[in-house]
Amino acid sequence: MMSAERKRREMQNKYQKPHGSYISFMSNKVKMYGGINLAQGIPGFEPPKELTSILSEISNQSFHQYAPGNGNNELLDLLLQKYQNEFPFCTDDILITQGGTEALSLLYTYFNKMIPKPFSALAFDPVYESYKFLPGIFNTGFVSFGFENDSSVNFKELEKKCIEKNVRVIFLGSPGNPYGKIWSKEEMNTLMALCKKQNLFIVIDAVYRELYFDKAPYLPLNQFNSNLFYTNSFSKLFSITGWRIGYLIAHQDHMQKIKSIHDYTGLCAPSVLQQAIVEYLKKFNFGKEYVSDLRNKLRESFNHLAKELQKLGFEIPETNGGYFVWAKLPAKYNDGFKFAIDLYDEQKVAVIPGEHFSPSATNYVRFNITHQKGEIDEGIKRIKAFFNK
Repeated sequence: MMSAERKRREMQNKYQKPHGSYISFMSNKVKMYGGINLAQGIPGFEPPKELTSILSEISNQSFHQYAPGNGNNELLDLLLQKYQNEFPFCTDDILITQGGTEALSLLYTYFNKMIPKPFSALAFDPVYESYKFLPGIFNTGFVSFGFENDSSVNFKELEKKCIEKNVRVIFLGSPGNPYGKIWSKEEMNTLMALCKKQNLFIVIDAVYRELYFDKAPYLPLNQFNSNLFYTNSFSKLFSITGWRIGYLIAHQDHMQKIKSIHDYTGLCAPSVLQQAIVEYLKKFNFGKEYVSDLRNKLRESFNHLAKELQKLGFEIPETNGGYFVWAKLPAKYNDGFKFAIDLYDEQKVAVIPGEHFSPSATNYVRFNITHQKGEIDEGIKRIKAFFNK
């Protein structure tokens, strides 16, 4: 028989928390041992068939050397065309990056170089991991600012916090991750006014911008100025997270300096993949049909999973878009990390503990909804079995 001491040690090891990303930690469990990955934001949908066919065709053509550092010229022109009615900018203000993550890290490298220290960055709680951990990598401060109970923003307290903590950078996603809040036009404009008043840089992360459930989010692109930075990618939009093609838009006051950093850190994004996206955007109206279908799938998956989780006692705030269900555990569970470990060990369903996004969210977990209905149903079945053990 196993000794009591050995059992105790095994339990300690079982609940030992990772030093790095919880998202990688939980997702790697599925990659190594199988199961249903409701953890990492990996789409369970195939990319557009037309896009992969184009990639196959052009892989035999001469697109295998370095792309221009700024990005594929046709892709820059297409992005300018896409945003021409929203953004008063030119192609020189756009930089193609290796996914949205590189765009964020490139920006923070730039901020760290040009903003006098000490300074802090701020993001809204619960916080996406890049917003939270990039400041730590560069040894600068980070401030987490929570929403009110009704998910609104107390702008007086926000301004006070920015002044107290010498905040110079604000990260914002709309819809957000892990909580898919969409900021209202009034909220966004109030935030823009605050940034102007206090001379703050605002980074709008628009990766989920087109993946809303009902109404498209308002983003203040018409107010483009030297304090506003915009990042986006094709990864989630076309279910090609492994392609790593994103982009950054910044005012001319900053872009040349950002590009000079990019020359020595990222250089360029994959040439063949950029060209495949160019051909797809041109031939298929910027993927409008695929994105519309994906949006419907996400809405259905969210509603279905949220409904079943609520039956089990989870509390879910109003959510209007994105890839995830952000859920408060039923009352009998108060440790999201332990819940996530036990759920995977017993039912092979991976989710992310809420504490990864907020120290005050120890009784929350995040579920990825980007799966076909059959896989969502299997995940629900296993979660119910866990509750009924």
